Amino acid sequence: MTSSPQTRSAEIRRQIGHPVIDSDGHMIEFGPAVHDYVEELGGKELRDRFVNSGLGGGLFPWYHLTPELRDKIRMIRPPWWPFPTRNTLDRATGTLPKLLHERLEEFGVDFTVLYPTVGLFPLVIDDTELRQVVCRAFNKFHAELLAPYADRMTPVAIIPMHTPEEAVAELDYAIGELGMKGVMLAGYVRRTIPIIKEKAPAAQSLAVWLDTFTIDSPYDYDPVWAKCEELKVAPTFHSGGMGWGSRMSPSSYVFNHIGNFAAAGEAICRSLLLGGVPKRFPNLKFAFLEGGVGWGCTLYSDSISHWKKRNRDHLQNYNPANLDRELWKNLFAKYGEEKYGDRLPLIDEGFLGATPEPEDMLDEFAASGLESPEEIRDIFTHNFYFGCEADDPVNAWAFNKKINPYDSELNVLFSSDIGHWDVPDMREVTEEAYELVEKGLIDERQFRDFVFRNPVNFWAGQNPDFFKGTSVEKAVKAEKI
Repeated sequence: MTSSPQTRSAEIRRQIGHPVIDSDGHMIEFGPAVHDYVEELGGKELRDRFVNSGLGGGLFPWYHLTPELRDKIRMIRPPWWPFPTRNTLDRATGTLPKLLHERLEEFGVDFTVLYPTVGLFPLVIDDTELRQVVCRAFNKFHAELLAPYADRMTPVAIIPMHTPEEAVAELDYAIGELGMKGVMLAGYVRRTIPIIKEKAPAAQSLAVWLDTFTIDSPYDYDPVWAKCEELKVAPTFHSGGMGWGSRMSPSSYVFNHIGNFAAAGEAICRSLLLGGVPKRFPNLKFAFLEGGVGWGCTLYSDSISHWKKRNRDHLQNYNPANLDRELWKNLFAKYGEEKYGDRLPLIDEGFLGATPEPEDMLDEFAASGLESPEEIRDIFTHNFYFGCEADDPVNAWAFNKKINPYDSELNVLFSSDIGHWDVPDMREVTEEAYELVEKGLIDERQFRDFVFRNPVNFWAGQNPDFFKGTSVEKAVKAEKI
């Protein structure tokens, strides 16, 4: 820019006097160029498979089915008209990095970490060969496309997680060979329910369970977390929950979309906590993007409550062996309803009674390694970060010490989501985020944490050189993390 842009967001940026780091902008990939990379890495046949899959720029399978068949197989309505078009400048900005680089000052943004759009979908491709080649193609495409603009933006690599081996291989390629600095790991893998595969193989794609890499996973994913630590990259997750549970409408994308990123973020966050990953890798930081922080506050509070009530010691409050049967008998005789007659309830066989629980399955926090609720606090306030869009008023909850257990503040990351339909005007993202200050919901210090200090802690806290050579390098160095 040859002169300071006259936008409210730019004015706020000048007023606050510190950088604004966007931890979740989006590129809208130029399909034909991505196809070229797929062909380069996998050949023409693989390129054609990708293009024809519906994920490579063609129509989703939903569009090839009759309404009756969509209902019959519960084919969810996919994203449609997902980009701003009336605002043609913004539509072009999402695809042309040179234009985005030029306009960032307009948005009040100093630096942005860019996530894919179409590239969100290859992580769920079942075809192993296609999935691995397409993920690699997107990574090479983004690394080379954005390299000239590294002073103001950087892309994340997409990392498939169907097995630990393929995740480690792509981490080595993207970070070690391409020199990328950020990663987006799949938040789950859909796996066939074994009995369905055995008894009804034709339906196995319709009956799945979600593997979130710790509880009940068939694989040990510790090598993935160890590789992230070795390569100095912070795992981030940007998976969606469309197609889960109640989000399976064949007719309404909005019905499927509301809360879907929060659901997926909550699933992998809960899995990491209960699976003990932050305890085994205490220096790793994890970010859960685009779902806001409301679910994070709820999970934080619920996890502490569950630990206090169902840890291995407190469980004795519910052990049927500890029931005073003589007292129970006397109370039943004295206060029992007439309709009960003189029958003692079958407490060992009745409703939710004394089920024979395996001794080695009583401590459901064993894998977590947790020994106190304070350790849950420490994980949520040091290891976990939550991506929050600019216009979400619930962002203020993260700072509310009167509500959050142990007077805690959770780590929120300013995440613009530029490029997608929920940002009809990119120039307003910093302006919208700052409304929390103007409305008295957070103060200037908290806003600074939201848009600057927390992103620095997250990205540079994992990799001290993350911002080296960028427009914010000097400010980051001055920030004590």
